[in-house]
Amino acid sequence: MAEVDLDAALHCAAQAIRDAEALLITAGAGIGVDSGLPDFRGPEGFWNAYPPYRKLGLRFVELANPRWFRSDPALAWGFYGHRLELYRRTEPHAGFQVLRQWAESRSAGWFVFTSNVDGHFQKAGFDPLRVVEVHGSVHHLQCLRQCGIGIFSAKAVHIAVDEATMRAVEPLPKCPRCDGPARPNVLMFGDWEWDERRTAEQEGRLERWLDEIRGRRLAVVEIGAGQAVPTVRRFSESVTQMLGA
Repeated sequence: MAEVDLDAALHCAAQAIRDAEALLITAGAGIGVDSGLPDFRGPEGFWNAYPPYRKLGLRFVELANPRWFRSDPALAWGFYGHRLELYRRTEPHAGFQVLRQWAESRSAGWFVFTSNVDGHFQKAGFDPLRVVEVHGSVHHLQCLRQCGIGIFSAKAVHIAVDEATMRAVEPLPKCPRCDGPARPNVLMFGDWEWDERRTAEQEGRLERWLDEIRGRRLAVVEIGAGQAVPTVRRFSESVTQMLGA
């Protein structure tokens, strides 16, 4: 895109945000890079962030699979435990506050739809009742035995990881009800055991809001969403088509 065209596009986008009565923020992994979170784009990006997995020949799509919690839980929790602690100690960058200011000044309200599991929108002060985490959250757990406890908080969970091997050190997270193994409430690849109830409640609130704002001026701001996992991109496009944003 030529520089003059980019300037025109930016002016048009700024005007759309200024005029909007409602704001929908859709975000993928790219929004977290400026906070210092690793870029998993392609095998090399993932292996640069986590060299031990290069030696094992494990790519992100192979490691982010629920089977490891049964066959090698120390490996599974090495990956997810490291990410949990990383997300806890990383502060969301200043752009989150800009988005929050835009959102909270809309007369018809706002919502966030994100594929990120890091909880950084909530950490940046966004109302949790207006955030949809379509792939779940690493800050919540579920029982691997499916004992009926439902989804529970990971707030009291702290996982030590040997960064030379990326394996978690005992004790590993357990279900407080049956004392069986626990896993993150995150939608993984090939995951048929993910408990979607928390995300379904979030999506229900978003759907009701979208019904309420029909006929109002809506701006959709998409950030950090690519095509490798097109969940966010497709949702942005579907809302734009549905409401004519």
